[in-house]
Amino acid sequence: MKNFVEIYDKIKSAVPEHHFEFKDDPFWILITTILSQRTKDATTDAAARNLYNKYHDCYGLAGAKPEDVKEIIRYVGFSNVKSKRIIEVARLIMDKYNGSVPGKYDELTKIPGVGSKTANIVLTQGFKIPAIAVDTHVFRISNRIGLVHEKTPEKTEEALKKVIPEKYQIEFNPVFVEFGKSICRPVNPKCNICPVNKCCDYYSNVYLKKINEKNKIKASGTLGKKN
Repeated sequence: MKNFVEIYDKIKSAVPEHHFEFKDDPFWILITTILSQRTKDATTDAAARNLYNKYHDCYGLAGAKPEDVKEIIRYVGFSNVKSKRIIEVARLIMDKYNGSVPGKYDELTKIPGVGSKTANIVLTQGFKIPAIAVDTHVFRISNRIGLVHEKTPEKTEEALKKVIPEKYQIEFNPVFVEFGKSICRPVNPKCNICPVNKCCDYYSNVYLKKINEKNKIKASGTLGKKN
């Protein structure tokens, strides 16, 4: 088994600190995470910030008109669906939970549009409760490096619970997100500058083989040239 702490420390030292638009605010972390699906971070943050400036809390957002919210979040992916969804969520938080986002996984996942990833992000970033939040970056990086070997985010989450010590569970997701955006990218990862390439399955099994193949092609081309 690979040493998570050693890998994590090297990754953390190589990436910038993750920016949270609403640190320690469970409601706006929840709304921001719902907006973030299939949307770039900068676009998500701008939309969430504009919503906050206009509506301030769940009570304000619960009373908003869908067309007004849609206009504010117009650059977010699936804005028509999400505008209605976040109003629905705000009303539920207001009516069922007296304006306070619940701090329990089972309650969070009862909220429309809230799956395991969103619930765990709210728990870790809004309540500082240890949990494993598996987004696209965490799923890709964990399996690419070889911390786990799973085919789905759900199974990756379960496997990572056995790998990541509880004291790292709150902060590891933002670190992996930054690593996934800057170095361990979905396409053309920067393996040559990766701080953990020496212990990475992808580096040894895929990247180095590609480099060797390219070198062979170059060498054969050079040998075939006439002087």
